[in-house]
Amino acid sequence: MERVIVSGARPTGRQHLGNYHGALKNWVRLQGEATCFFFVADWHALTTDYASPADIEENTIEMVLDWLAVGLDPGRATLFQQSAVKEHAELYLLLGMLTPVPWLERNPTYKEQREQLTDRDLSTYGFLGYPVLQAADILMYKAAKVPVGIDQAPHIELTREIARRFNQTYRPIFPEPETLLTDSPKILGTDGRKMSKSYRNAVYLTDSPSDVETKLARMVTDPRRARRTDPGEPTDCPAYLSLHRLYCTAEELRRQEEGCRTAGIGCLECKLIMIKHVQAELEPIRARRAALTPDDARAALETGNARARAVASCTMAEVRAAVGFA
Repeated sequence: MERVIVSGARPTGRQHLGNYHGALKNWVRLQGEATCFFFVADWHALTTDYASPADIEENTIEMVLDWLAVGLDPGRATLFQQSAVKEHAELYLLLGMLTPVPWLERNPTYKEQREQLTDRDLSTYGFLGYPVLQAADILMYKAAKVPVGIDQAPHIELTREIARRFNQTYRPIFPEPETLLTDSPKILGTDGRKMSKSYRNAVYLTDSPSDVETKLARMVTDPRRARRTDPGEPTDCPAYLSLHRLYCTAEELRRQEEGCRTAGIGCLECKLIMIKHVQAELEPIRARRAALTPDDARAALETGNARARAVASCTMAEVRAAVGFA
């Protein structure tokens, strides 16, 4: 049986280093190893932003252009738009019929976002039930593995439980997908928090070389180093913990650690070593992105949508027969 990988992302527009190392770089590798379905989760965007959907279309195109620029290939992976495959909504409905509400209420992400996103109304059925929609996205293609960050692992476990309940209630159709954790560390933004568009602390894949240097040069470091002559501790430096460890060589890290602890190197001098590596990685991505147009993103999605609909149609024929609606 073919090995199927499924993953998706909400349409947030231009992609940043956090998106790249947290997901996209892994997707590019996986498309050469398995049958991959990578989708724009535009219905999921409505679970928290149903009142402001105006940017979804533009953000979708911008995001898919970045996907193509980093090396995702519509000929090797299926890139599609969730809302273009209506079968997702039907499977979401049927899975919702058998998913106990307490399973959803115990979801840690549900609790955390209800507490943190106080600027919007999250007391909706859609927000409570979005893990069921996520399960439908995954089970539709009978995924063997789902690449996610550690914070999404509980969602995949819930998908396994929903699949198990469906298989036991009706007939075995769905495999129980395994969590494929990304091995990349959490990428911190210029202010030391998780890199995020909403925090305005992101370095985007399409940023110019001068913008990349300006942003990373001012990235926060160890607060002990208020002056050039003050020694610091690299393990308390957000820049070191995130980007230096990711980009610098072992020898560079050794020299940076020693220089920081002895005040033998300044923070900017230290960061310039890392910035050089970031620029080298982003240069070919920027070049490919500059050669793409919105029509390239639309064409990739059109091809992927058709391919995804064909698979989804077969799956739903099995599901309807199992439930008794054939």
